[in-house]
Amino acid sequence: MNQDEIVNILTTIENGSDQMSDRQRKYLLRTKDRDLAILTLMLGTGIRVSECVGLDVNDLNFIENSMKIVRKGGGQDILYFSDEIAEVLKNYIDGERNIHKPEDSEEEALFFSLQGKRISVDAVEKLVKKYASIAVPDKKITPHKLRSTYGTQLYKETGDIYLVADVLGHSDVNTTKKHYAALEEERKRSARNAVKLRDDT
Repeated sequence: MNQDEIVNILTTIENGSDQMSDRQRKYLLRTKDRDLAILTLMLGTGIRVSECVGLDVNDLNFIENSMKIVRKGGGQDILYFSDEIAEVLKNYIDGERNIHKPEDSEEEALFFSLQGKRISVDAVEKLVKKYASIAVPDKKITPHKLRSTYGTQLYKETGDIYLVADVLGHSDVNTTKKHYAALEEERKRSARNAVKLRDDT
């Protein structure tokens, strides 16, 4: 996804869309802050959908803007997020999350359904598909696309494939290189005129 598409999908959650049915609009009024927090977090940190739904409220540290996540293999990791993400998360936690109380057994869950249960991977996949089909109709957007969008942006900003691998939780940097091979080639091409051997004079 490019920057315009990212803005479109987040704006669709914030403001709704003429393409939404009355039922979808009513539902959005009850889940807008949660949905915005989920997509902002995924787009802004590159976490997997399973890592996102596994988050508990006390996994978040707003002093350091960090979160403790459980990786795919079961290991724990600490990731950091921006002030922009922190603001969206706090807005959800202090507002909508307080209104829709979770079941007692689910009270630690950061994100939960309107039924009060921890939100499922399937539910997040559906909500990503719902907003993307309105905001980015010409592309098939999945939670993994949100993750690769973040990885691409991080690599373009830093040029550090090892950092990208670390943040995305890839155990083998070759996996990361394979995903971002085109960007690697682009960077190599840009190096061809970077070093001058003689002055033009």
